Amino acid sequence: MKLKFTKMHGAGNDFIVIDAVNQQVELGPEQWQRLADRRFGIGADQILIVERPTEEGCDFRYRIFNNDGGEVEQCGNGSRAFVRFVSDKGLTNKRSIRVQTMAGIITPRLEEDGSVTVDMGAPVLEPALVPFDSSGLAGVAQGRDTLWPLTVRARGAEQTVLVSVVSMGNPHAVQVVEDVDNAPVAETGPQIEHHPRFPKRVNAGYLQVLDRGHVKLRVFERGAGETLACGTGACAAVVAGIRRGLLDAKVAVEARGGRLSIAWAGEGQPVYLSGPAETVFEGEITL
Repeated sequence: MKLKFTKMHGAGNDFIVIDAVNQQVELGPEQWQRLADRRFGIGADQILIVERPTEEGCDFRYRIFNNDGGEVEQCGNGSRAFVRFVSDKGLTNKRSIRVQTMAGIITPRLEEDGSVTVDMGAPVLEPALVPFDSSGLAGVAQGRDTLWPLTVRARGAEQTVLVSVVSMGNPHAVQVVEDVDNAPVAETGPQIEHHPRFPKRVNAGYLQVLDRGHVKLRVFERGAGETLACGTGACAAVVAGIRRGLLDAKVAVEARGGRLSIAWAGEGQPVYLSGPAETVFEGEITL
């Protein structure tokens, strides 16, 4: 079969976007892996599928597959690419749309300057709902947050890292580091991702606070490895930083692929994610 696609990115977090409204798409995990392979396929962190909604009141259904072939609940940078795609392709003339995801409804908006703002919903902060198994652990209070100890092995020695656990529709473990550029992301990221305390695995975030409105962030994503930017990871990191008392309500997040803007008014309130979304090229591939 031949499949039309669009290659996009949001701050370097890159995607294959597929219109499943106007073409039939029935692929399995091995085919998703092939599409995402950077040597034998198109190459991407995630594959985004645009479908007709199955819930009343929604404009589209949005499905996400990591480059390991597994389907996941949410992707913040991908949601911005999604909005640019459906607008550029004439699938909608609305600037604000309601999108059905595995994690619930999101409402991204295309701004006049071409950037996209996404209402990511309120973060889930109860460990069991992230989900995170905190049984038998002694949490460490910091501000309004509770930090949880995880044992990892880095640079030849065991060490304990303290993480905030947050769900933005997908699970995140956020640690604060002094120098994110030299953090052992490649070494400890996979250990945290597969830590038995996280039954659905987890995205591992490494946050460096520059000042109360400016941070640097790296994320080792569940099922994708380290990416140049992670939208939900940026949201989770800022939520963790605000709850720890380290950050103000609006924060610029410097990822390796570009800058994102995150705003959160506090418990029970939605997190707003803003940033760029750009098309790289379009094509057709035979599977």
